[in-house]
Amino acid sequence: MDNKNVTIITAIHLLGFQTPQSITLLVFFLFLIIYCVTLCGNILIITLVSYSRFLRAPMYFFLSQLAVSDILISNVILPNMLHGFLMEKPTMLSIYQCIIQFCFFAASESLESLLLTLMSYDRYLAICRPFHYTMIMSYQLSWITIITSWSLSFLPVLIYILTLPALQFCGPNIIDHFYCDLEPILQLSCSDTTIVHIEATSISVILGVIPFFLIILSYFYFIITIFKIPSLTGRQKAFSTCSSHLTVVSIFYGTILCVYLVPRTGQTWNISKFVSLLYTVVTPLLNPIIYSLRNKELKQVQYDIFKQSVISNNN
Repeated sequence: MDNKNVTIITAIHLLGFQTPQSITLLVFFLFLIIYCVTLCGNILIITLVSYSRFLRAPMYFFLSQLAVSDILISNVILPNMLHGFLMEKPTMLSIYQCIIQFCFFAASESLESLLLTLMSYDRYLAICRPFHYTMIMSYQLSWITIITSWSLSFLPVLIYILTLPALQFCGPNIIDHFYCDLEPILQLSCSDTTIVHIEATSISVILGVIPFFLIILSYFYFIITIFKIPSLTGRQKAFSTCSSHLTVVSIFYGTILCVYLVPRTGQTWNISKFVSLLYTVVTPLLNPIIYSLRNKELKQVQYDIFKQSVISNNN
């Protein structure tokens, strides 16, 4: 391409959700409430796990890290979205700001995928190899796997931060989305994006597809083990230990699969944006709620803290 005839863009407009002006303020407050509840819920999980002596198991350590990941995802996505609603116009970002947002979004989603895989491995050991659980899932192994997950999650940042800024972007300078995803960014480029697509595919396989199949494999062994339990009560008890994780995994991977299976042409962008909203905004909101409602230990700790605070106030 002749660079003399190309207009290089340095800023883009995120269209976000084009809501009628009459309900824009209502939608703004709705997402503001979601943002606040997401932060409070996940901070509560982190606080409970950090300070309660009853939540020292590796499963709760992984859960606290999942809460950190949910906070990161929310902070990457929601502030810009709220700004767009408040200003009632498309959010303007520089190309580099857009790339940075995508990089940290990719890191957060990768971390979430790896943490869910660790949690499934923890449940696999607890259900399928209970007599070896304490020996295998040690305090040291928990920290090693968490540090490894955090390190691997920033692999996309290192790769994309080197390759995406090297591309030339010649417009149009509009992204019909509420955050900077990779495909919309690449659609603005007038450079050869083959290498970036290869990188994206490789990262998706390593940090998305392989963890997903490992989770499926772990649940395959769960089912086999649960059906070997002779009593119905025993089966229900075994299933209850992984029901919260199964719910979170289903929501997270189910919505991601829907996003990338929906064709991104024409009117289907609205569907794609809605489904993207589920795993970028709704999932971080639901995770602490699901675990708080379905986990007996977490509910008991919350009840004990509430009871102690009431007694302290009465005294």
